[in-house]
Amino acid sequence: MSTVTVEASHLTRIYGGREAVSDVSFNLNKGEVLGFLGPNGAGKSTTMKMITGNLAPSAGSIKICGIDMIENPKEAKALIGYLPETPPLYRELTVDEYLAVAARLHGVKGAQVKKSIERAKERCGLTEMSKRLIENLSKGYQQRVGIAQAIIHNPMVVILDEPTVGLDPIQIRDIRALIKELGGEHSVILSTHILPEVEMVCDHVQIIHLGKLVFSGGIDVLKQQRRGNRLLVGLNNPPAAEALLAIEGVAAVEQVSPGLLRVRYNEGQSPAEALVHAAVSNGWGLHQINHDQTSLEDVFVQLTYQEAAEQAS
Repeated sequence: MSTVTVEASHLTRIYGGREAVSDVSFNLNKGEVLGFLGPNGAGKSTTMKMITGNLAPSAGSIKICGIDMIENPKEAKALIGYLPETPPLYRELTVDEYLAVAARLHGVKGAQVKKSIERAKERCGLTEMSKRLIENLSKGYQQRVGIAQAIIHNPMVVILDEPTVGLDPIQIRDIRALIKELGGEHSVILSTHILPEVEMVCDHVQIIHLGKLVFSGGIDVLKQQRRGNRLLVGLNNPPAAEALLAIEGVAAVEQVSPGLLRVRYNEGQSPAEALVHAAVSNGWGLHQINHDQTSLEDVFVQLTYQEAAEQAS
């Protein structure tokens, strides 16, 4: 039995002769959390609308658990739970009342409504809030209610758009833990601008820019791209750059601050051990050596800048 829950093939959407999304393809498997990133105007929202069936692609196809979104939209949409950036809450209702409405809208049968409500509340930490009016809940709990309505019908695919925006640090931690838990039973697509969140929560990452995917891969691949081929080396008595360049594998040396050097090395030739040996032998006073990680924000900028440069050439 196939574990693929979302299959997007060559998605393209044209507005006024311009491709807002161009030839985007990806698969998502059961039990995976996919981080979907992109700057404003990149085509991220358009892609999300096509995946949820709210916008027809100009070309390409979307299948949800093998069901074609264009040919059988009702059946495909029934397998999706969606939390937009602004949760669709009826604030004058209690949590139980609202979730009962959501369950019926999602096609949960009468006999199963109560059981579905209790299950969603338990998973989202809302059991003690059953009789509370939604308008009197904190924003963090309102987000939980929004997620509860997205999973009330136990969908195969859960799509969350910016679920932690505006929350305090404790609320953010709780929502991230909930997303990780959801990834155990469902496939989750997380749209966010918070790059560290992707590293904490997601298994796979996609970055879209100018309508095209500029990165698609596992979170380990992104972490490796952050790591790069650089070492930060702290020396009390740093030698001339020539002495470091003479060490096998060292490609370049850059002074970051007095006594702190950034050493770039060739792919597959980490000179860390040789640097330590040379520092001890020559009395350079080594007090620090570690990998120089690029921030996720820098990786994002590099990827989008590279794509923009290619577009301009």
